[in-house]
Amino acid sequence: MTLTPHRRSAARTEAATGSRPEVRPDRPAPGRDLGAQFAPLLAELAEGALRRELDDELPIEPVRRLKEAGFGALRVPVAHGGRGASIPELTQLWIDGAAADATLTQVFRGHFALVEDRLWQHARGADQQVWFTRFLAGQIAGNAWSEAGATLGTSDTLLTRRADGDYRLDGRKAYTTGTIYAEYADVHARLDQAGGSDGPSGAGEDVIALVDTRQAGVNVLNDWDGFGQRGTGSGTTTFEGAHVPAVDVLPFADRFPYQAALYQLNLLATLAGIGRAARRDAVAHVQRRERTYSHGNAPRVRDDAQILAQVGQVAAAAFVAEAATARVAESLQRVADLAGRDPGDREVRAAAEAAEIEAGTAQVAVTAQVLTACTELFDTLGASATARSAGLDRHWRNARTVASHNPRLFKARVVGDHLVNGAPPPYAWSIGATRRDQEWPRR
Repeated sequence: MTLTPHRRSAARTEAATGSRPEVRPDRPAPGRDLGAQFAPLLAELAEGALRRELDDELPIEPVRRLKEAGFGALRVPVAHGGRGASIPELTQLWIDGAAADATLTQVFRGHFALVEDRLWQHARGADQQVWFTRFLAGQIAGNAWSEAGATLGTSDTLLTRRADGDYRLDGRKAYTTGTIYAEYADVHARLDQAGGSDGPSGAGEDVIALVDTRQAGVNVLNDWDGFGQRGTGSGTTTFEGAHVPAVDVLPFADRFPYQAALYQLNLLATLAGIGRAARRDAVAHVQRRERTYSHGNAPRVRDDAQILAQVGQVAAAAFVAEAATARVAESLQRVADLAGRDPGDREVRAAAEAAEIEAGTAQVAVTAQVLTACTELFDTLGASATARSAGLDRHWRNARTVASHNPRLFKARVVGDHLVNGAPPPYAWSIGATRRDQEWPRR
């Protein structure tokens, strides 16, 4: 993989993806509380979060340490050497990770989607030991689905059959979250119809290509220009003749049926973690604040009834965000428990639909709660809280950036349409430019 820095020093963009990470013997042992086991590591990583934010530095070392600690293999079954964590257990760790550093949970978003798909395919009889072994070795996958210039509903990233039966991949992807840290990229592509490429179902079909990012044909740019979640490395990745083994080209239609809800669950957990961090900082800053206003209610800020009530409001918002996120995790677990059945099975479809609706409903509520908490944090303090060195604005910037994914405005309409008209939610969506003559999908 070629890593190209963009407005940052080369030292800060050196991703730890060139070799297999050494998995330490102190990886959390089975049969113990995962949150308690990862707490010391996350506490260490939290200590540098503000500095990384202020220095605009990628969390390369924190991601490496999480990989070594087996974070990416939490869902791998115990029978295959993993921890067998449930989705609710994983989600709680996602919240813990985001509270330590808002970027860390989102970095692993694409990876855990691939893990979930491998679990689903494994339950259907397709042996995934190769991938389980990679995950156990600390290797992770990044996301590479979106394209900035494509027409809505199409992909300009093409997969072409080679003479040896494998494929070459060519294209340019935007918002490739996590790929800058990853050994693999989970890529949405289209089989090259012009070249007569025959894939799993035929030329022109949508497919998933699992691409080794360490080869010369993959170039990851650190050009994410958002004002928040800077450390996710959500920049551009280009593929120029990248090699993809035939075994790693999969029909998009076979993807696990609750992927949209799982992607959203990761963002909900990130928001919930940011809300918890806002609560933590509100408490800490109020406790040590010495200066107060002449028209306040007490000699000390920490005794001012209005300030205390405001801290309580921030805490309540964080609580609601975590509770809603946990509820969605349980809903997804109900679908995951049906792994092995045909995706068209009535119970599978009903469970997947319920999970998607709950995820959309939670997105509307959690976004409002966390953004409000990140704003009201400043009401507990004075103008000094706006100092850049305090970094308190990062909570709102990061939450606003996460909340802008798959906008809640449309999710509210989807939920309402489902409740009133019984309309099914969209399980996979895309973004792109439209043509004047393009037929517009109703839902």
